[in-house]
Amino acid sequence: MLNETELKRQVWHSRRGMLELDVLLGPFAAHALPLISANQQQVYVRLLSQQDPDLFTWFMGHAHSDDEELAAMVQQVKDYAQSSQIPA
Repeated sequence: MLNETELKRQVWHSRRGMLELDVLLGPFAAHALPLISANQQQVYVRLLSQQDPDLFTWFMGHAHSDDEELAAMVQQVKDYAQSSQIPA
């Protein structure tokens, strides 16, 4: 499991400077990252090491990562974002 300092670091790294990614990654890192398993946390850290254009393509559904773990984490983040939206 990531310690408190490392969790804060990953929340910071989730700020990508691209609004489309920030609205997905930021809330997930702040609220869900501390609750997922250590293995899933490490996959999230690997996800953040990817290039922004790749992340954008994966999150927008234009392509999928060849890495099954990363593809599953992308889906988990998208599912979290979808379930966290408050209906208008």
